[in-house]
Amino acid sequence: MSATTEEARAERDGSARSPGDRPLKRGEKVDLALLALPTFALALSITIVSTTLGEVTRKYTHQTVVIGTIIGSEGVMALWIPLIAGSWSDVLRSRIGGRLPFVLAGAIPGAVALAFIGFVHSLGLVALVATVFFAFYFVAYEPYRAMYPDLMEEGAAGRAQSTQALARGVGTGCALLGGGLLLSVARPLPFLVAAVILVAAIAAFVVLIVRRGEAGGQRRDEQSRKQKAADGQPGQGKDEDKQPESPLQVARKLPGLIVTHPALRAYFFANALWEAALAGLKAFIILYLTIGLGYPLATSSLIIGGVALVILIGAALAGKAGDRWGQIRVVRIALIAYGAGYLVPIFTTSRPIIGASIPFIALGGGAVMTLAYAILMPLMPKDEHGALTGFYSLSRGVGIVAGPILAGVVIYLTRDTPFKATHGFQAMWIVCSAAAFTSLYFVRRLLAATDDREKLERG
Repeated sequence: MSATTEEARAERDGSARSPGDRPLKRGEKVDLALLALPTFALALSITIVSTTLGEVTRKYTHQTVVIGTIIGSEGVMALWIPLIAGSWSDVLRSRIGGRLPFVLAGAIPGAVALAFIGFVHSLGLVALVATVFFAFYFVAYEPYRAMYPDLMEEGAAGRAQSTQALARGVGTGCALLGGGLLLSVARPLPFLVAAVILVAAIAAFVVLIVRRGEAGGQRRDEQSRKQKAADGQPGQGKDEDKQPESPLQVARKLPGLIVTHPALRAYFFANALWEAALAGLKAFIILYLTIGLGYPLATSSLIIGGVALVILIGAALAGKAGDRWGQIRVVRIALIAYGAGYLVPIFTTSRPIIGASIPFIALGGGAVMTLAYAILMPLMPKDEHGALTGFYSLSRGVGIVAGPILAGVVIYLTRDTPFKATHGFQAMWIVCSAAAFTSLYFVRRLLAATDDREKLERG
């Protein structure tokens, strides 16, 4: 096999290393540290809500379908708000750039809504305030995420993704460990603490970014293109001067991308299923442990926090394994462990046996969560970044909506039989396992679409 063929295969499998890898400059290290602040705070906030909302709403209703629908409203917001906010932030111009106004406009009202979740005392108000929080969360998140390519040069993109994944993992782990513990002390406490952290992190981020003079970072590419054109460098055509697309233009492209490209179609459904498994788990895991298995809330939080540490280990191992053996190949193996781990609690309530299955769930889940976006990145043609960002958000949104609702339905249908002993919450694992194993079919389809993947990777 020729070296060229090996390189092409490595690129298709996601195992090729970036040719731009180089030591980070001092300024880039500072930028990465600053960008980690919102990642940590946003991950902590969304995880606090998605994991404790079931326990809060349980005070007002025992209908798991209703609980799942309320938690699934996160996905409804993810279906359309990121598309609008991300595209709008591309074209907005202000004294602090185009991204930061959205970060502030989303994070501050979102923190207020987050704090109010602990104080409202009716199911309708809880649902309303939670939905408001989800909406503002996505107003802030998509423009903030776009600041990574704005501020980081291409040679540091890999490290930027790794740093973001680490910060997200730490925020998620802190929420999983501390959310239930704080909730066991006082209902408003986890939401107040998360709101304070969110405001503090965003405020510090905005102030420091403005002081560094990088608030308008999204104009770097535009300035670079103009400078290249002025210098007479080749490759400066009409594509270089193309204006960012509007949300409507991006939305119109999505169906065509899915229909035209088998690889993108397979990825869309695979990623939606991965999100469904995770969302269904987060929505009902605390209720499963407290009501289904009878653990105290504080003990349940410690168990979940321990699992979060294993997930971080899985995420770290997955990144290195994906670089060496290919992201798609590693995800296929991880999904088998992930789905098998979910199968065990369906058939038993034995705590030692369930405990033995947890590492498979945590390590497999950590790998899938880490590599999901890495698999998509090579499939993003240079002239379709806007559409593919909307594509990714839409795929996630479908899964985030479906997971909690399907889990709630299955729990409701099995609450008397066959899972009466756990009040039906044992059935949650059916949805998670089915989503993980079903996604393997689409991963195989993605691998099989070799010609289409090569076409997409060439741009």
